[in-house]
Amino acid sequence: MRKKHLAACLLVAWVLLVIGFMILARTLDLEIFFVLWLIGILVVVELASDHFATPRHLQVQKFVIAAGVVLFGAIVARKVLEILAR
Repeated sequence: MRKKHLAACLLVAWVLLVIGFMILARTLDLEIFFVLWLIGILVVVELASDHFATPRHLQVQKFVIAAGVVLFGAIVARKVLEILAR
């Protein structure tokens, strides 16, 4: 199996595991899901990347990760502002 397909399968398994635990805990929170998805994609991309050559699909995924980090920063900023407003 190619690394690209293995990485996609691992990410899907991670997301399904997160959704399963969220359903079992009865806490469906989009922010928590997003943060756990971002952690999963960071781990999968790091494990799938070569340090000497970067395949095209990993270059595209780095843009997705950058957008995810920006969204994560916005979530953290909003939570901090909620805490400070109290």
